[in-house]
Amino acid sequence: MTKLPVLHGKHVISALRKIGYSVVRQKGSHLRLECSGKTSVTVPHHNIGRGLLRKILRDAELTPEEFQKLL
Repeated sequence: MTKLPVLHGKHVISALRKIGYSVVRQKGSHLRLECSGKTSVTVPHHNIGRGLLRKILRDAELTPEEFQKLL
């Protein structure tokens, strides 16, 4: 199992955009991304810990290994 890093939200957003997600709205420092056929995800625009990153990846139906390739 790949150990997830602590990342800034902009890195997570750019990785999700590579697989088809797009920003649909923003409220404060949180951005909502949607992709047709997948669950919408909310990503904060600040440092994201490992637990929250794992939840975002689960919602986006990505494994940590697939996510590492997108970075």
